Amino acid sequence: MSNIFNSIFDLTAETIPFTQFIICVGVSMVIGVFLAWLYSIRNKASKSFLISIAIMPAIVCVVIMMVNGNVGAGVAVAGAFSLVRFRSQPGSAREISTIFIAMGAGLIAGMGYLAYAAVFTIAMALIMTLLTFIRFKGSDDDMKKELRITIPEDLNYSDVFTDILDEYTSESELVSVKTSNMGSLFKLRYKVLLKDITKEKEFMDMLRTRNGNLEISMSNQEVIPNEL
Repeated sequence: MSNIFNSIFDLTAETIPFTQFIICVGVSMVIGVFLAWLYSIRNKASKSFLISIAIMPAIVCVVIMMVNGNVGAGVAVAGAFSLVRFRSQPGSAREISTIFIAMGAGLIAGMGYLAYAAVFTIAMALIMTLLTFIRFKGSDDDMKKELRITIPEDLNYSDVFTDILDEYTSESELVSVKTSNMGSLFKLRYKVLLKDITKEKEFMDMLRTRNGNLEISMSNQEVIPNEL
């Protein structure tokens, strides 16, 4: 037990025994699958992203082992792999954090410190789970709404709702405008941040009195999961 946190490799040896190689890769795969499962519990993610998280610790583990314990070279190669994720479409902050946790676990396992890899993964999992339930100031995702309003053509959409938006929202942005019904109607789409979620119906009623009781809809802002 006193040696549980020591590396299982003989760092003076030039080759890695096959049995130890299989153990390290196997532990890395278990860690990756655990991280992918944990991420999928409360987050929307594509299947390709979850698969990537599941196999990344094993990939980094093999990279570290193949550079014969040269941590500098291993980190450089692993960093080159991680850049593939960000070449075309940047991920969310949570996705990026999960990727680096997976890389860190794989790096630790690749150096042979399997107990440390397990402790690191469990600690990060607990922290991620705890932070998911904590409400941070300024991160009011449930207050962010997408507002769609239909107005007749005789209303000036530039400022027709300005006073109402100022009263009920702390942020508002007109995202798009399009015509419908042969140009007799305008459809407006806003992104808004409500001041008080309990006044959502009151906010809608005020808008209805201004747009002639035409169609109004409000929904949560859609978050599209990034594909790898």
